[in-house]
Amino acid sequence: MKILGNIGGFTKLLGTIARVNKYAKPIERAKAQGDLDAERVAIETACSSWVNDVINTFDMHFDITGRENIPEGPCVFIGNHQAYCDIMAMLKAVEGHQLGFIAKEEFKPVPFLSTWILRARGLFIPTLRNDARDSLKVINEGVKYVKDGFSLMIFPEGKRSWSSQMDEFKPGSFKLATKAKGPLVPVTINGTYKMFEEREIMTPGQTATVTIHPPIDTASLSKAEEKDLPEKVWNIIHSALPI
Repeated sequence: MKILGNIGGFTKLLGTIARVNKYAKPIERAKAQGDLDAERVAIETACSSWVNDVINTFDMHFDITGRENIPEGPCVFIGNHQAYCDIMAMLKAVEGHQLGFIAKEEFKPVPFLSTWILRARGLFIPTLRNDARDSLKVINEGVKYVKDGFSLMIFPEGKRSWSSQMDEFKPGSFKLATKAKGPLVPVTINGTYKMFEEREIMTPGQTATVTIHPPIDTASLSKAEEKDLPEKVWNIIHSALPI
């Protein structure tokens, strides 16, 4: 990473996080009171404010299709993972709906960002192979979140591709949806890697696309269909990427 070239961009990003901190109290108050509906609304309000601030700060543009496919209730979004800016792409795509993220444990020590991931009902998941048991614990906690009415996003590739290519999906990621028996919504993200990863510096004026595909009802899947789900979703997501 070009450290010196990114000092300005990182400072601007911290500024957006500082500005969204005013929304923390309503979220924490609703959570303390056990008012899940108020908590969801407060999270969505904070995330909407933050993502639009980031978009304006870095001159990002998103072309979004398929918003009509977003379920009214809680669901699990599964998408390909090109870049850090996939987070902004998804928050803008589902604006008006609460969304938390399953993030890599490496982000846990990052100040401010880690706090907001947890505050928005996100979770940190281990990425090492020998942490399978701990990963399952996180997935089970995520399942409880979904059952409580919170939507989550997970990237089954487990890492950024830095391109429009896709790696295979980790099957365990799909347990988040199948164990919750909730709708699974495939999402194709393309072009976010041009916003930072391509040059390893924030590049204003870039446009990325987000395609939200029709939801899949996981509650009605047979065991065989559950087994085939990762490949099926991979193909759906890949179908909206340029050849």
